[in-house]
Parts: sequence; structure tokens; C-alpha cells
Amino acid sequence: MSSYEPSRAEREIERLLGIYPRGFDLSLDRIRRLLGDLGRPQDRMPPVIHVAGTNGKGSSTAFSRALLEAAGLSVHVHTSPHLVRWHERYRLGVKGGAGRLVDDERLLDAVLRAEKANNGQPITVFELLTAVIFILFSETPADAAIIEVGLGGMYDATNLIEQPAVSLIMPVALDHQGWLGNTIEEIAAAKAGIIKRRCPVVIGRQDHDEALDALVRASERAGSQPQVYGQDYLAYEENGRLVYQDNDGLMDLPLPALHGRHQFANAAAAIRAVKSAGFSLSEDVVAAAMRQVQWPARLQRLKNGALLAFAPEGAEVWLDGGHNPHGGRAVAEAMVAFEERDPRPLYLVTGMINTKDPKGYFEAFRGLARHVHTVPIRNSDAGIDPAALANDALEVGLDATPMTSAVEALAEIREMASDEPPPRILIGGSLYFAGNILEENGTLPE
Repeated sequence: MSSYEPSRAEREIERLLGIYPRGFDLSLDRIRRLLGDLGRPQDRMPPVIHVAGTNGKGSSTAFSRALLEAAGLSVHVHTSPHLVRWHERYRLGVKGGAGRLVDDERLLDAVLRAEKANNGQPITVFELLTAVIFILFSETPADAAIIEVGLGGMYDATNLIEQPAVSLIMPVALDHQGWLGNTIEEIAAAKAGIIKRRCPVVIGRQDHDEALDALVRASERAGSQPQVYGQDYLAYEENGRLVYQDNDGLMDLPLPALHGRHQFANAAAAIRAVKSAGFSLSEDVVAAAMRQVQWPARLQRLKNGALLAFAPEGAEVWLDGGHNPHGGRAVAEAMVAFEERDPRPLYLVTGMINTKDPKGYFEAFRGLARHVHTVPIRNSDAGIDPAALANDALEVGLDATPMTSAVEALAEIREMASDEPPPRILIGGSLYFAGNILEENGTLPE
């Protein structure tokens, strides 16, 4: 359905994917050597907000960007993974305005320079693309940079920033156990690796005491007094407004433009992190940021696009990339809130990859979703077969049917819901799947 064609830079990256390993090899030796050969661009960066965590990294990054831009500052942003285009990983700051995704010529130039400097030595594609972050962000003036960790923290290729303006660690949960450890405490310790000696640390809301304890201990060992959600800062809803509180006082704010109660804590972590990084934020600036923040595929309402023609007339269609039990619970809570405001039958269209926990994700929707339609993920060797995914949903008590595509799933829902009020449809289960949907819908991130 999509007419999107890869650009020159994307074709070059695809070429590299055929030469160098695609996965992660958690070590800093190769990226340190490559950045040294490039003249250590990481030392010429604007102040960096370095973000790790299992869930909420992308949302807190989006809030941090919105806060800085609402203050009139320019900010570079790195996020991972991208949804449709590789360019989404690299947003370059614009003074007094919204940052823009890197253009194809600059991305191609940076990729070629990174490969040339590597000179055929052993490296992963992710490490080459991490070098691209530092090339682009060091050579374009900006007031700040927000860099999201790719995997873990301690041995993530982004972790060559010696003195971040602040290290922000969002909620830690079980994920990527094969790389980071088998317990919450081990995973938290890996993510705590972005904490640097005597640099500010902000800890987002943690659902597990063992994660919080590990992060606090790591902060204290580094000589930093962490700012902890629920102790040093917090946010809550009151009378349809968002109240943010820290040692500087209260802010009375509009509810964030990102949907879901879980976004209150994400917004609070971003506010505290930006302040801890040394930036001044007035209440008016923070209010503007709450209204303006955008983050594709995080409870994003699809209001137009090619796919909607196949959905039932009047249906609400939501897209979310949450993919683990924690993410499933967060989006399920949002669906409950929507149901209380506007009752509609809920249908799921789900695609997932095989490194996740489908049953844990589906468990959050038991008793809430009317039916699950499982769909393959295009252009991924890791996608779970729709029949197996449907069986996972069935095993936790949900009705489920495998489908060949999102179009077929939406058409089937149209038939099933023909005698009901217009339904609410949640498409999600993976950021990769969310990218497929945005591409098919013709609504690419900007």
C-alpha cells in the first residue's frame, strides 16, 4: 500500500547491514577506537541529557525536547529504534523553532565518513550509526542534545559521554534478559552505567524496589545525590490539570498532549531532568511544552490515512508501540480511561517480535478487549507468526484470530462490529509493527 522509497542514505545503511553484524556486542572498545579516529566528536557536544530505561525513554525524550524548544532553545535528539525512516533517529536543533530530521545529504555524508574512518575493522552497524550521532551533533551548533540509549547503558555505544548534563533513568523492567541480566536488579545495574562521577542523576518512577535501590546505590557510588520520583519530585492529576511538584515549588499545568496517566510521571521526569541539567523553566514554558509535545506511535490517534478506509465507520483507531507487560498495562489503563469517558467495544490488532513476552502483554487486556486479531510484521525476521501469537492470546483468555495483514484485520473488525456502536481499535504490540502501520497508512513521522 505504501509508496515510500528508500533514500540514498538508507540504501547505504542497508548496504552496511549486509556487511557488518546487525546485533549488539556490548563493549565500548570498538566505538571508542572509531570515535578516536574521528577526532573524538563526543567531546564537542552541547550539554547532553542521556536517557536510559526499559519503558518511557522515548516519551521522556519527547517531553524534554518539548520543554527545551518551548524555552526557545535548539536541541538535537537521538532516539532508537526508528519507525519508518532511519532519519528519525537524528533530529537536528533549530534556534527558536522545532528541530528537524536530518536531511538525506547530511545523513549520507556522516554514514560514509563513519565507515571510512572505521576502515574495515570489526564493528557492528549500531556502533557505526552511533558514531553518526556524534558526528552530526558535534558539527551543528545547539543549546542541548538528548541522547537515548540503544540497549542497556553501561556498555551501550552511546556511553562515551564523559560528563552528561544529567543522566535520566526511566522505569526498569524485565527486558533483553539475554543481554542485560536475568533479574530486575541486574538490568537496573546495567542501565545505571550511564551515571557518571559527580554528574546529576534523575530517576523516573520505578515499579520495582530492587531497581530503585540499585539505581540509588550506583548514584551514591558516583558521588551524586539522585533526584528520585516520589521523593524529590512528582506529578499528579487534580481537577483536570497536571500538578508538578519539586523542591522549587508547584506548577499548575495542562494535562499532557500525550495520552495515558503513565505520561504524568514521564513528564515529571523530563521536567526534573531538564532543570537538573541547568536549564531554567518557567511555568508558562512548561505549560506550553505539555500542550505541544508529540511522540508518534505512543497512543497516537490515527485520524486520517489509507488504512482508515478499511476500519468501521466512526471507529476510533489508536496506535501504540508498547511491547512488554509494563507497556501493555500502561496502554490498557489508558483504554479503561477512554472507556469511562466514551464506552465503545475494544478490538486489538497486534504484531510482536520474538524477544518480547506476548502473554504478559495480552494479560493486561483480559476482560477488556472484545477480540484480538494478530498480524505479521513486515521486513522482520523476528516477527512472531500470527497463528502462534493468536494462541498466546487465547491462552490468557482472549478471543483471537490470526490475519494476514492489518487491512484484513480492520476489514474483519468492520464485519464483527457491524451491529455494535463504532468500536475503539488499538493497533500495537511492537514499535516495528507500529512503523509498518504508519508506512501503510501514509502518515510517516516528521
